[in-house]
Amino acid sequence: MKYQALAADFDGTLATGGKVAAETVAALERLRASGRKLILVTGRHLEDLRHIFPQMLQFEWVIAENGALLYRPSRGEMQTLGEPPPEKFLQTLSARGVPFKAGHVMVNTHTPYDQVVLEIIHELELDWRVIYNKGAVMVLPSGIDKSGALKKVLQELSVTRHELITVGDAENDLDFLDLGALAVAVENALPALKEKADWVPSQPAGAGVVEFIDRLLESDPESRPNLPEPKE
Repeated sequence: MKYQALAADFDGTLATGGKVAAETVAALERLRASGRKLILVTGRHLEDLRHIFPQMLQFEWVIAENGALLYRPSRGEMQTLGEPPPEKFLQTLSARGVPFKAGHVMVNTHTPYDQVVLEIIHELELDWRVIYNKGAVMVLPSGIDKSGALKKVLQELSVTRHELITVGDAENDLDFLDLGALAVAVENALPALKEKADWVPSQPAGAGVVEFIDRLLESDPESRPNLPEPKE
């Protein structure tokens, strides 16, 4: 069975310091030219991505705000998977001195403000939770994550989990990494992701993605002698 799609995280996976190297962009284009579909799965706000990563037009779908927003670049279609943050929540964050940015659904800040955020969620009795991405803190309605959004996108693309490759590096990638028949953790990934991964390239971030794509295409189309068989 041939892998039909690759779902990749952005920061720390494709990008370093918010920038994607030209070599990584070229490798993604080679993969797309092979007939495979690209899915971007990120905790970033969509507006930020538009400014720093115009090449996201390569992707069939973009999952932004850590699973709260779906965007189809080719059609300019956007769909939110949750309600906007309550105004009372945002007002209380400001009153408590928490620096934050509110998106369509997600609110993000950074450590050590996570403890204040958790206190406010409890005080306001909100069904929201905190998700970590190394030093970043993302606040989302319960039940929204990268994995759930990716399942919706796979249905839209008529791609099964047995045809999917997932690539990530941080805590918020753990759930969606499990969806792939082949899970890849770049060399700079947290130990927990490397333990789950089927393959870890020797290079970090974008360079590791290039390494993996080249290896996949070398073993294309069907035999893939250097890659593990898809997990059942």
